[in-house]
Amino acid sequence: MTSASPLATPAAPAQPIPLAPQAPLPPLPELSPAQAAGLDDPDLLAQCVVDIPLGSSLRRIGLGLSGMYCAACAITIEDALLKVPGVREVQVQAASQRARILVDPAQVSLSAMVSAVQRVGYRAWPDAAARAGHERLRERRVLVWRLSVAAFCMMQVMMIAVPQYVAGSREIPEDIWNLMNWANWVLSLPVLLFSCGPFFTGAWRAARQGRIAMDTPVAIGIAATFIVSTGVSFGAQDVFGHEAYFDSLTMFVTFLLAGRWLESRARERVTQSLEALCVRLPEAVERAVDEVSDAELGTVAVASVPLSSLRHGDRVRVAVGQAFPADGLILLGQTEVDEALLTGESRAVPRAPGQTVVAGSLNLGAPVWMSVERLGPDTRFQQIVSLVHQAMTEKPGWMRSADRIAGPFLWGVLALAAGGYVAWQWIDPARAVWVAVSVLVVTCPCALSLAAPSALLSAAGAMAKRGVLVRRLDALEALATVRQVYFDKTGTLTEGELSVVALVSGGASHRLQETLPEAVAAQWQQAVSLAAHSQHPLSRSVVQAARDAGQAVSPGHWLDVKELAGKGVEAQDAEGLTWRLGRSDWVLGPGEGDLEAADAPRVWLAAWRDGHCLPATALGLRMDEVFRAEAMPAVQQLRALGCTASLLSGDHADRVHEAARHLGTDVAGAQSSPEDKLAVIAAAQQQGARVAVVGDGINDAPVLAQADVSVALDQGAALAQSQADLIVLNGRLTGLPEAVLQSRRAMRIVRQNLAWAAVYNFSCIPLALMGLLPPWAAGLGMAASSLLVVLNSLRLGATPWKSSTS
Repeated sequence: MTSASPLATPAAPAQPIPLAPQAPLPPLPELSPAQAAGLDDPDLLAQCVVDIPLGSSLRRIGLGLSGMYCAACAITIEDALLKVPGVREVQVQAASQRARILVDPAQVSLSAMVSAVQRVGYRAWPDAAARAGHERLRERRVLVWRLSVAAFCMMQVMMIAVPQYVAGSREIPEDIWNLMNWANWVLSLPVLLFSCGPFFTGAWRAARQGRIAMDTPVAIGIAATFIVSTGVSFGAQDVFGHEAYFDSLTMFVTFLLAGRWLESRARERVTQSLEALCVRLPEAVERAVDEVSDAELGTVAVASVPLSSLRHGDRVRVAVGQAFPADGLILLGQTEVDEALLTGESRAVPRAPGQTVVAGSLNLGAPVWMSVERLGPDTRFQQIVSLVHQAMTEKPGWMRSADRIAGPFLWGVLALAAGGYVAWQWIDPARAVWVAVSVLVVTCPCALSLAAPSALLSAAGAMAKRGVLVRRLDALEALATVRQVYFDKTGTLTEGELSVVALVSGGASHRLQETLPEAVAAQWQQAVSLAAHSQHPLSRSVVQAARDAGQAVSPGHWLDVKELAGKGVEAQDAEGLTWRLGRSDWVLGPGEGDLEAADAPRVWLAAWRDGHCLPATALGLRMDEVFRAEAMPAVQQLRALGCTASLLSGDHADRVHEAARHLGTDVAGAQSSPEDKLAVIAAAQQQGARVAVVGDGINDAPVLAQADVSVALDQGAALAQSQADLIVLNGRLTGLPEAVLQSRRAMRIVRQNLAWAAVYNFSCIPLALMGLLPPWAAGLGMAASSLLVVLNSLRLGATPWKSSTS
């Protein structure tokens, strides 16, 4: 893959840069001139790039965020960033606390974007998984302190309130009763001023933008409860009634914070599997100091240098347990490599001198030396990281619509609480306040906002660990309903290389696995020795076929070896005969052979004397494509899942039908042009079918764009990958049925989450309005519902996949 790939992304900085101030509450201070100057460094902006749209001068950059708790926070940040000059498009995902921003590098500045985020009360920095983990840890520690203070004060308040419950105001003297209320007021102050910080912060951020957030009803409920209870405690019973609610206040704040803490711990697990890909590369590497031969590398001096200083051709020593810093070749040593996070291959794979290694894979066996072939955006690692960033910030269209609906819903909640308060002023004024508070707390749609993103991100993380990268979360919903899958043949179901399957001599065909006649065996050895002098793919296939059959490969004693482009290899033997290996019309003479027949030999061998071919020496090498090892299992597993697999190929009809018979699939089209393929896909969609297309070539890009779900292989063309919704790593075709199964499980869990959130809200709202749900119970229910939704979503990553049935 070259740097022109649309998936290429510049390497992330080795060290995260502390850009955001550490004040725990907004308003955050403006950036200092020094910070702004550092952020506006063009090199830093280039390091933030996570995607380069094909054929565009725009760049998509990543920002890490902190301080977000709900969908309304995401909308606030999106609107603030869209006002920055040079920003064209913004996607903010609250579940992963990341933003992807499409910008014009000539107009935008990082300092302007960071300042815009800070002005609305959040923190932002150039995206780096290590910094994001540090921020989450800091926030979680602050949250633990808030929870501890609330829980401690709640216990003290309850100790004082219990006698009031048991004895009542008639049995406790008025001065003692007032003293107890004053004590509860003092104990509630730390809860209000410190523990309730996240709720008031979220509400204030939204209010400054003229919005309403999910924290707004909770903040209003807390403030109303405290104000009323304060008035009761300090002699304003005529205005506020006779009931103080400090016990309910401290209790439901404790429950809400406990739920938020548990939810943050659970939600972090959703993103950890994705972030694991982003922090694999070492910060420093050992590079050879002197120029020596490969065999002498074991004695050469090394210097530890930062990863950013590596260049193409450098020779690097990789220790056991260290990640390979770049794509390259093993020069010295043998080892085993763990490529699980990059390819989905769970077993360690052996690597010897001359074999390739990929950046981000782990060296498990022994120290080795490697040469650097590809760095930064050219490596498969960085391409995968780009897809991971996209998966962590992508938001399906229906989720974006739900985010926009959250505002009107919350206004409805406030109206409902106000209506409940007014109604209870007529029924029982003493209960009006806590009825309104219960409605405000219980209707907060946190569970509803987490229902879909937590499940989809958990599914995307599980798929990434299995070697399937999700570029568009919308695709998971469509993939769950796919029943028709169209496969391209060449390069998708096959390895893209031909293999010798039979030898044709004198009209008879012989399989390589059979015992060959003596004359045919001699001709075959001549063909292999001639092929050893060529680097043409067909020649390499001939040599590989001999090695696979356990035969020795020798270049022989040929004279005057010539390779003619587009024809083949020619050489003379010791007897003066000229042997040719290559195209039939060149080897056998004009008009001989039939390259169009599906079963015709692709390569011929024959001897020439005095300008004439000797027919008795002719040997045809029939070659065919090699199917990927997982092609047939993938088709069988799709069939078990209720999907129909069909071939839609531009190859010769005979070859397509032969492949279909081998795999047990249908043939939807053969010798099809891209226009023909589009017509087939469109016809299936018009009949109501949800269609998935799997391809890898440039000619597959139009049908990939047309399909409901498009799947590309990571070895395929960059244009095909740019149109794909899912990318299968390392050609693991069984990843597709696994992805279908996982997407169905994900949508099932989304429906469960939405159903639970709806049942919870619609059952608890009437209870709260009827005065049957006190504020502390409302807070407990709200916290428990959000936690249940996140824990249910985590099952997608914890449950082992079954790849046969759904």
